[in-house]
Amino acid sequence: MDSGNWTHVEEFIFLGFSLPPAQQFLMFTFVLAAYVLTITGDLIIIVLVRVDITLHTPMYYFVSNLCFLGITYTSTTLPRMLRDLLAETKSICVLCCFIQFYFFFVFGAIEHLLLTVMAADRYMAICNPLRYSAVMSQDVCSRLAIGCWVSCGLALMIPTIGLFQISFCGPNKINHFFCDFTPLLKLACSDTALTEVVFHVLSWSVIILCVALIAVSYFFIISTILKIPSTSGRKKAFSTCAAHFMVVLIYFSTITFIYLRTNTNDSYYLDKVASVFYCAVTPLLNPIIYGFRNKEVKEALKRTLEKCKNAFSDFLIWRKNVS
Repeated sequence: MDSGNWTHVEEFIFLGFSLPPAQQFLMFTFVLAAYVLTITGDLIIIVLVRVDITLHTPMYYFVSNLCFLGITYTSTTLPRMLRDLLAETKSICVLCCFIQFYFFFVFGAIEHLLLTVMAADRYMAICNPLRYSAVMSQDVCSRLAIGCWVSCGLALMIPTIGLFQISFCGPNKINHFFCDFTPLLKLACSDTALTEVVFHVLSWSVIILCVALIAVSYFFIISTILKIPSTSGRKKAFSTCAAHFMVVLIYFSTITFIYLRTNTNDSYYLDKVASVFYCAVTPLLNPIIYGFRNKEVKEALKRTLEKCKNAFSDFLIWRKNVS
């Protein structure tokens, strides 16, 4: 395209889902419910891990990090999606779009690394139980969590800076409900080859490396569990990593479907449906699988509620005595 005919794009418009009003409202209700339940569930687990001493373990430390990540991850896309489902014009400024892109993929990459670290934690707990407390100390856990956040934050700056070098000159309608990578580059008027290579190398490297490390961890975990002589011992060992394995399976299968396959124009609608799943449904499963189906978390919740009840009763007695 002749550079003299370029028009500077100041905003993008999301095409989102072309649905009748009734289905649009139904999707709004579903997304809103998923968002509220995700935030509520994650906050409850974070508070429980903080206040209940029985949950002061490496596993629940990483679970609380995962829950905090669930709050930030969903908040990059769902509030905007909810607004756009009710709005006639679904516009976003170029800078806001790039910021959304950056944080969406940063939080997604952090979740990859956290799930990998949690697999290593389960490996140490089951395969090296005698060294577990020494190796997975509080300091080590903090360093691993900080390393996940910092490394992903720095790595995703590279493709984001690449976006700022790309010219957007005319068409400004993104065939998605958020600033995803491929739909965004479809609007570019300049060469995007380098940015695409960098992004896909990062995507492939992170996903494949994490999947490989998790697979190796579970190979040794399962091998060790099968050597346990008692059935009850094997069942208990499996239960300690079942939640993590379920989340890994759901999360990586969805992400792989989107980002590690060849994208075609006729797959956009399917991509958007899958994106709703990993933006809204998968984060909702985390507090359910890790928290409210977990015996230790349910017991911690009962103890905390009992303490709150007693504190409230003491407060009422104090108010009665004062008055």
